Amino acid sequence: MKISDILSQNTIITTLKSATKRQLIEDMSARLAKHENIDVHLVEDAMMERENLGSTGFGDGVALPHARLSSAKRVKAYFAKLPEAIDFDAADGQKTDLFFMLISPENSGADHLEALATLSKVVRNKTLCAKLRKAATKDEIYKILTK
Repeated sequence: MKISDILSQNTIITTLKSATKRQLIEDMSARLAKHENIDVHLVEDAMMERENLGSTGFGDGVALPHARLSSAKRVKAYFAKLPEAIDFDAADGQKTDLFFMLISPENSGADHLEALATLSKVVRNKTLCAKLRKAATKDEIYKILTK
């Protein structure tokens, strides 16, 4: 799976100003729900339920909140970059400014895991994350992520 299979320029968000973990999940869930035609409360609840199991903050300023939803029609990723990093309960204790939110249909076990693996390669690449932090536009971000 390539990142371009699950992420598009329309799913890159550069305008969020979330100040807390809860607000970030609410803000990203609202965008995702609108684009994917899913009830926003279902998205928020699923993301928070997953976070309650353990933080999806990878460390090094990156998080990957994710969930499977019966109302999701496809595996889809959203990306957000915050101007100010927030506390996301990351394992390393660092604040987080880069976020991938992933939703998948409830019965898409293998595809969901493959998408998580694809995004994990990105979040573990410190050079790529540094480029994402410097990028100013959706176009730049998309080019960095799909190279």
